[in-house]
Amino acid sequence: MAELLARLEAKARRIETPCGEGRMVWRLWGEPGAATPLVLLHGGSGSWRHWARNIEPLSRNRQVICPDLPGLGDSAMPPPADSPAPVAGILRAGLADILGPRHYDLCGFSFGALLAGHLAAQAGGELRSVTLVGAGAFGLPRQITPLRKVRSETGEARIAAHRHNLATLMFADAGRIDPLALEIQEANTVAARFRSRGFASTTSLKDAIAAARAPVALLYGERDAIAFPEIERRFAALREVQPGAWAGLIPGAGHWVAYEAAESFNAILEDMLARRLEHRREPA
Repeated sequence: MAELLARLEAKARRIETPCGEGRMVWRLWGEPGAATPLVLLHGGSGSWRHWARNIEPLSRNRQVICPDLPGLGDSAMPPPADSPAPVAGILRAGLADILGPRHYDLCGFSFGALLAGHLAAQAGGELRSVTLVGAGAFGLPRQITPLRKVRSETGEARIAAHRHNLATLMFADAGRIDPLALEIQEANTVAARFRSRGFASTTSLKDAIAAARAPVALLYGERDAIAFPEIERRFAALREVQPGAWAGLIPGAGHWVAYEAAESFNAILEDMLARRLEHRREPA
């Protein structure tokens, strides 16, 4: 395990909550305090490791909470469902066990953004803000990103397949694919059981986020493979249901913007969280 991942594992506090017939695994960094906790939901076929370059900077002043989503990483499969809503319900129940009545900020990446939208639709006043990163499921066409099958490959061919998939879907600049990114991709691929790509072409996120009472933001890397070159259409689709939503672009970055442009992402997320507080809608 890379030094950074080992250090993060060593510092994390691990908590388990119910998930289907098994348990959902959460990792917490930082100390509970005056600052509102930040919950980070990783992407499809991923794990908490999607946030490897964000956890330490973001946990300096607040508690950071990262689950392995149901059926991914170390978490058990959820019960069968034809909608993300029941999976979001598992997340909400887990957060209630961990945080009780405390407020929290929520940020979801890709499939995690879809679940964040459904969680925001179900949440009450405990949710302070929701940030969607690299989100699909707005009912808009997405770019075709042909990926190579990895499971049957070994050795250098397996590494090459991972590198191809990261360059095709996750990074704008293939030169930024480093050994840590490849290690994360390998660990995530081995553990992934839940298949989420079928939700991406629906209006599931747009429909769910319309019911959110917390302030909403939408963030993309400028060269996000699933949205480029029509990112503005996604901002417009969000504002059809959340007119006050805040939108942001990180120049030169791709879909996995939190990794490829970690410093810029961390800064813009913290700025967004501060600004959204000023416009928070109170629950009815």
